Amino acid sequence: MSPVSTGPAKDSVIDTSNLPDINHPQPVDQLSFREIDSGGYEIVSTHENVNINTSMSMSTIEATQASDTGGGDTPTIHMMHETVIQPISSVAVNEVVSDMRLIDVEDRGCISSKVFASPNGTMLWKADVPTEFKPFIGVVFDSWSDALKMYNDYADKAGFSTRLGTTKKNRKPTKDVTHKYVLCNRAGTSTLKNSSFYTSPSVVHKRRRTKSNLTNCGACIRFKVIKGTPKFSVQGFVETHNHRLIDKDNMDFSRKRRKMGFDEQQFVHQLSLNKIGATRAHKIRCSIKGGVDKVRGTAVDFKNYARDIRVFITSRDAQLVVDTLSSRMANLNNFFFHHEVVNNELRFLFWADGISRCNYEVFGDVLAFDATYKTNQYGMIFVPFTGIDHHKRCVTFGAALLYDEKTETYKLLLDTFLKAHKKQPVLVYTDQDGAMKSAVEAVFTESVHHLCAWHIMDKLPAKLQGEVLDSTAIRAGIKKLVWDKMILPSVFEEKWQALIDTHKLRDVVWLNTMYGIRKRWVPCYFREVPLSNLMSTTSRCESTNVAFKLNSSASNTLVQFLLCFDTAIDWQRYHQREEEFASDTAAYSLLTETPFERHASLVYTNKIFLEVQKEIDRSQKRCLTHTSTDTDGNMKYTISQFNKKRKIVANFEVKFDPIDKSASCTCLCFTRVGYLCRHIFAVYSFNEVDEIPDRYVLKRWRRGALPKSVYSVDHRYSADNDEESKLRSEIIDIVTQCADRLRSRPDKLTALRDDLLAMQGRILKDVPVEPACNNKDSVINYFYGSVQSGSDTVIVAPGSDTVLVAPEAVKHKGRHSDARIVGEREKAIEQHKKVQRKCTTCGRPGHNARSCAKVTAATALASGRYVPPSVGPVGESSTNRDS
Repeated sequence: MSPVSTGPAKDSVIDTSNLPDINHPQPVDQLSFREIDSGGYEIVSTHENVNINTSMSMSTIEATQASDTGGGDTPTIHMMHETVIQPISSVAVNEVVSDMRLIDVEDRGCISSKVFASPNGTMLWKADVPTEFKPFIGVVFDSWSDALKMYNDYADKAGFSTRLGTTKKNRKPTKDVTHKYVLCNRAGTSTLKNSSFYTSPSVVHKRRRTKSNLTNCGACIRFKVIKGTPKFSVQGFVETHNHRLIDKDNMDFSRKRRKMGFDEQQFVHQLSLNKIGATRAHKIRCSIKGGVDKVRGTAVDFKNYARDIRVFITSRDAQLVVDTLSSRMANLNNFFFHHEVVNNELRFLFWADGISRCNYEVFGDVLAFDATYKTNQYGMIFVPFTGIDHHKRCVTFGAALLYDEKTETYKLLLDTFLKAHKKQPVLVYTDQDGAMKSAVEAVFTESVHHLCAWHIMDKLPAKLQGEVLDSTAIRAGIKKLVWDKMILPSVFEEKWQALIDTHKLRDVVWLNTMYGIRKRWVPCYFREVPLSNLMSTTSRCESTNVAFKLNSSASNTLVQFLLCFDTAIDWQRYHQREEEFASDTAAYSLLTETPFERHASLVYTNKIFLEVQKEIDRSQKRCLTHTSTDTDGNMKYTISQFNKKRKIVANFEVKFDPIDKSASCTCLCFTRVGYLCRHIFAVYSFNEVDEIPDRYVLKRWRRGALPKSVYSVDHRYSADNDEESKLRSEIIDIVTQCADRLRSRPDKLTALRDDLLAMQGRILKDVPVEPACNNKDSVINYFYGSVQSGSDTVIVAPGSDTVLVAPEAVKHKGRHSDARIVGEREKAIEQHKKVQRKCTTCGRPGHNARSCAKVTAATALASGRYVPPSVGPVGESSTNRDS
């Protein structure tokens, strides 16, 4: 702000007590301002008479810059009669001046005010603000922002909030602005009606109960535009209020302090992506800032902002999410996106970014996918595709939102998946959904499809009833047999039949059905399928689904869900990068002296090395190599494996080629998990092999399986990659580090604060108006209408002709309630655990003492009507008894 004049000098106070009696018009000197050495202005007189109307007080005298000042440098003003300032307090101004008397001085923190009262009991408050902060008639400002800032600063010191009032324009065709008003925020009267209901000809509405803080306060300031310039001059100023002013301790409730800045808006947005609502976000913000009074905005303001976000998205949700993904495909490298629309309604979405496609290229040999519900307010089914990376962590290959779970929809999904990734997986895991099964068989013609064994075994307690359920031996026997990955299929079938006969389970239909499809879910039947033990269930997929749902909720819009998905993906890739860094910079200690263990520590990631190290260690401690035989140049070894008690539990055969160091074992460990077994390592040790042959170190388990570029910050969705955001974060970090360094130096901290305040003053002078990019609508559009593209941010601006709409209601096979799902297994267990009520007379269940047969018989015997059980039918007995 650079006003032409800042008002009177500090010691120049206008005292209304020295004015002539305003009930009788008298001449008054014309006033002008003269610059003084301190940088301010003092009032001087030019002896020109002006009449003051009896309806005006000194605090409402209005002045305009004289048009005939003669071109001097000193701005001259003259008093004139002006009566258009509105609203004015209901108390007459002449009563305020003539009859108001000082009755009290309220000291509320650093804010104090004088309280005046009229004979009829009307009270007015006048803030006791230092003169240098008060507005004065005739002060000229270079711009409207300077003028507005001056009055807002004064209001902050005085203890009230402001709002913009009337803007007046001339009657000429140009309709130029001539005057602007700024009012106390309690100006005006409430429009609330006393009745709780209001009626229309056809309907009766119940009015929402609400409150109003309006008191028809007349405090205001009037600015006049200096014609032909962008400058404004103070033309009128009403200083008194008809309400108590805000004290210092409650200034955080003022409108100015409650206005949320970009920082608070970004905080609410970012926490919402981690499933933290507005109320909790406000509490967290207060904890971070060190108190409720240090946060701009109340919990209600935070909730209102979250509501504004939903309002911004609601009508354009489907179009916005499609535009966002389309922009990513256009701007991000190797991004794939496809959607389907039926009758302008969004029915299908699939997307996979460049990192997901790169992960599938390396780790896509085994794939699991499963449907997840309650992730968005439209009920669209979320289907992520999951695999296992070289750190044995879940990795996502792509994701989809479906309208229904029909076979045709799943076929479309898998066809789209193949378009994105170009190759079929080796092994696919799903649950027992029939539509998924049909779609996988129709599309993934080169893949092996297996059902999730965990899902099937989880249903076991629900399918076994009564005493069979109580038998831990039955359940343990079935689970041990199913999960034995080393057993041969023929041995499994033999042991299964023996188990069924032993426990008399032939009549359990469910067990017979599961045995009929055993080749599709029992692990021993696909032990020869590559990497079949890597993911024998869809539990990995379900754990990934849980991670996504931790960030999302059933109330999210589609675009909010997409951003929550991005946050979850960023965390998934952060953990992957963390594991990669740990493998590159740290290593586990060795357990043996074999050279191939050291080689394994150099080529495998840390997680896989622990698995391989275990096999190497067991090869030295629990394997015994027998004599070998030579067959066509290959050596054949018999390896005995024993347990901790030195008891042999199994024998395996290993074929070894001493020339190229190739080897194979009957345990098929390399086929099942992708690294060598203890039996082959025992043979390597016997033949003094120094390194593991490259053919046995799969790329999917190696360090550096992925290019370093996938870990770049440019591929992180939650990162602010645009230059402005980077600079802003850097500045905040610098200031924080400086403040932290000076924690124990109060004098230095004070100096730092003063330097920052001086810098703030220069910034506010250079940028006096809040930039449009910081207003609420622009910020929301920045959060939900932009896409990261490398180091740039591309704004997505949906057209006005929004054509896509989200589905109104989706019916799916999964859960429809927010309550926790209780499965058949849990229901069966809980039902079995319930203690049945028993009769207190005979101790048997199914009846009580009043209906107990024992009591009935005793009563009949006592009355002489007892019929022994050996007597024939009841009808016959009754006849004999009656006769």
